[in-house]
Amino acid sequence: MHKTKNLYSLLSLFLLILLAFFFLFPLYWIITGSFKTAQSINGTSPDWFPKEWVLLNYQKLFSRQPTALFTLSIPFSGAFSGTGKDIVLMTGPKVPGAVRWLLNTVFMSLSAMILTCVTASMAGYALAKKRFRGRTVLFTLIVCAMALPKQVILIPLIREMSFLKLYNSLLAVIFPTVGWPFGVFLMKQFSEGVPGEMLEASRIDGASEARIFSQIVLPMIKPGIGALAIFTFINSWNDYFMQLIMLSSTENLTISLGIAKLQAENATDFGIIMAGAAVAAIPILIVFLMFQRYFTQGIAMGAVKG
Repeated sequence: MHKTKNLYSLLSLFLLILLAFFFLFPLYWIITGSFKTAQSINGTSPDWFPKEWVLLNYQKLFSRQPTALFTLSIPFSGAFSGTGKDIVLMTGPKVPGAVRWLLNTVFMSLSAMILTCVTASMAGYALAKKRFRGRTVLFTLIVCAMALPKQVILIPLIREMSFLKLYNSLLAVIFPTVGWPFGVFLMKQFSEGVPGEMLEASRIDGASEARIFSQIVLPMIKPGIGALAIFTFINSWNDYFMQLIMLSSTENLTISLGIAKLQAENATDFGIIMAGAAVAAIPILIVFLMFQRYFTQGIAMGAVKG
């Protein structure tokens, strides 16, 4: 019996190591490839480890497309300006385009993450614990919206953003993400586990709905919020198609669009692509490490509920 258990343990360990290798190898290849020379990258036989470590790819990445670090403008002022563009109050110093693109992507993903977690947690709590007319129909529509391809609503979204004078701005990518049906569905499932007796006791004690939600509900659904934060950040960061459609000017590009633009201008330079991919992976790793504990708790709680 012990020999069989040991065999299973060794087999499980081997499979885990194998899976870890397959998952980590692309990241290893990108990071090491960003320090390789062009001859090493384009060679007929692959170099599994750089023979010569160079920073040329990063120098190329951070030396192209200079633009302002930030642009402070009045939102929705384009409707009143003669040019149709928002009135600019202040612009930052000139920096390489990759720096601005990275800040744009971080700002876009963080804003979408925060707004989605706030709205989805409130909507999920209302659908789970409030009884109102049309509640079942509303939740059914949200579930059906989860199966709706984004390409189907793309043209209405573009027309809506153009009408609101938000096209070619980061808000045009942030706002459509905020109403993520999956986020509402996920937070409703977690809110179902909040004891109704505790909520009733709080109301009897005179607690307001805002206090009940902030001091009782939020701490209990924190693992779900952590899991949703990771899902939303990664989904927003990797939504290349929406970014490609909604953004066009150089100062508003994300890191993915910026790298694609550089790659198109300079033929196929895999060194720049790998350097940009390595830089773009850093914020995702940081966010995952920050919310890993809540993400693991959320998955475990979901497994127990299932």
